[in-house]
Amino acid sequence: MLKWDVIVVGGGHNGLVAAAYLARAGRRVLVLERRELLGGCAVTENLWPGFRVSTASYLVSLLRDEIVRDLELKRFGYHVYPKDPPFFTPFPDGRHLFMWQDTARTVAEIARFSKHDAEAFPTYDAHLETLAERMDALLLSDPPAAVDGLREVLESSAEEFLDRWFESPEIKVTLATDGVIGANGGPRTPGTAYVLLHHCMGMAAGRRGLWGYVRGGMGALSEAIASSARSHGAEIGVNATVERVLVRDGAARGVVLAGGEEIEAGAVLSNLDPRATFLGLLDERQLPPDFVSKMRAYRCEGTSMKMNLALDALPEFRALPGAPGPQHRATIHLCPSIDYVERAWREAQAGSPSRNPMLEIGIPSMYDPTLAPPGKHVMSVFLQYTPYTLRGSTWDELRDSYAERVLDLIEEYAPNIRSIVLHRQVLTPLDLERRFGITGGNIFHGELSADQLFANRPGYVTPVRGLYLCGSGTHPGGGVMGAPGYSAARAVLKQ
Repeated sequence: MLKWDVIVVGGGHNGLVAAAYLARAGRRVLVLERRELLGGCAVTENLWPGFRVSTASYLVSLLRDEIVRDLELKRFGYHVYPKDPPFFTPFPDGRHLFMWQDTARTVAEIARFSKHDAEAFPTYDAHLETLAERMDALLLSDPPAAVDGLREVLESSAEEFLDRWFESPEIKVTLATDGVIGANGGPRTPGTAYVLLHHCMGMAAGRRGLWGYVRGGMGALSEAIASSARSHGAEIGVNATVERVLVRDGAARGVVLAGGEEIEAGAVLSNLDPRATFLGLLDERQLPPDFVSKMRAYRCEGTSMKMNLALDALPEFRALPGAPGPQHRATIHLCPSIDYVERAWREAQAGSPSRNPMLEIGIPSMYDPTLAPPGKHVMSVFLQYTPYTLRGSTWDELRDSYAERVLDLIEEYAPNIRSIVLHRQVLTPLDLERRFGITGGNIFHGELSADQLFANRPGYVTPVRGLYLCGSGTHPGGGVMGAPGYSAARAVLKQ
């Protein structure tokens, strides 16, 4: 009898979710992670003495409540600090906009920019809730070929969708950011309305669309899932690089580690993205030729970059001086208009990192002081658009000079930023690929476009018998959601 029923390749959060469900069902499960720590992109790293950083993923919202309950994650230390206020957008002219968890407070804030938009916002919010409820029925089920009631977001751009509701450019750009995070498209690109919905359908801390910080950083979530899996008998190994899937008689029968060691199992789940799985862990001759062609055409080049900063103090914003304040607890958007974001996208389309990128900034140590020494802070800077493939240069050549450009932009809004930066980490799309193994540095394991959504994403069950996918490249897509791992485990048990 084989020692292992299932081997999971990759200890990202979806792989750990799949392992936990399979172990709960009595299967003998081994997880193999190539890095020295678990979590994939959902990790906490000690980058500098006294500072703990959520290196890649930095917020949680999309993680399914069913998974939190089933795997008893709170028993294993999982805790979310709901973010309030959700958004703070300062503008170059000195004005600023807050959005709050409290709808009445948000409406009053919006009224400073547009009475029409203040009246429209509660109806808009309710409409998003309706769309998200339609998605709820699909997230933990087999992907459908078509989805009723979602045509408006699948075909519309974020700008078109928001133009139906609002007139104020300040309101529209603040909301449009959710439509371009991680997207290979701008706010005027058809389909980015779906990306906006994707970012608004989570239920962190029990409220729709709410995002929050995980106590201890994102790695604490991954460790909670791993602890749940271990409590049911799963074994998890780190520093274990899988070189290829072991295929015999047309079926996956285990893995081969770097160095040549073979580990046999009844089935293999890959938490890697589809291209890294099929074009990396397998010999192409083991796959149907048309499937290989489809994988070669699968679009997964990222346009996102992440900077992590250790700060000696809090930034002081021209638009709202004083620290600490509610502005430091919000996600801070530095992007004054839809035109600004669209220009940034056009520059990236031409193969250049945006001269004026859209910045999304957070300071998680405002919620969790254990992440930094007393009086100091960690800052996360996520930005669009920085294409994976550059024309005329490489990211190894541009990394430091572009980081300086990002600091220049922050300095326009927070003049003290350079004087308070103690350390910085810069992760270009190329660095995200190298460090976390995601092809093209795409944080969603593949574009969230209409032709790569639902049944158009690679399935949990693959053309190789006994080989399954459980990562974000499958339905329902990217983000720290856990749904792909849940559904992949169900597919294994069903077969």
